[in-house]
Amino acid sequence: MEINKDKKTDDILEKLVHINRITKVVKGGRRFGFSALVVVGNQSGKIGIAHAKAKQVPDAIKKANEMARRKLIHIPLREGRTIHHDVKAKDGSGRIVLRAASKGTGIIAGGPVRAVCEVLGVKDIVAKSMGTSNAHNVIRATMKALLKQNSPKQISTIRNKKISEIIEKRG
Repeated sequence: MEINKDKKTDDILEKLVHINRITKVVKGGRRFGFSALVVVGNQSGKIGIAHAKAKQVPDAIKKANEMARRKLIHIPLREGRTIHHDVKAKDGSGRIVLRAASKGTGIIAGGPVRAVCEVLGVKDIVAKSMGTSNAHNVIRATMKALLKQNSPKQISTIRNKKISEIIEKRG
């Protein structure tokens, strides 16, 4: 069941990516539980993802939002609108390719990857998800890809060079 619900509170955008109903058969009948996969971000480089379970849907969403807010990480963005370079990543059977895009391209990505890009603040990106369409694996692969990003500042400190030397070679 795919649901795309977004809510904005104190400049952190919360997006519900996926809800799953879990059924446990017991002596008296069936017991239902729900799990929610949520992505939160401040639309300027901070993002967190979480998965939580509860007996009711709103409780599962609330738990996941709180967990994701505690796990916010910073991703460097180029000009505040795209990623620095093309990157590939894999998690489980979820494979993802993220490509930097020129200004005005928009977010060309599907489902879970689009939600991640929107809350992160990426405005121009081309993404391709291969393998599974399972939202959990796709989001984890996307996060791995984003964490592989190296900004010119990081590269300059690693190589002991000036940022201007790194940027001029970029093209």
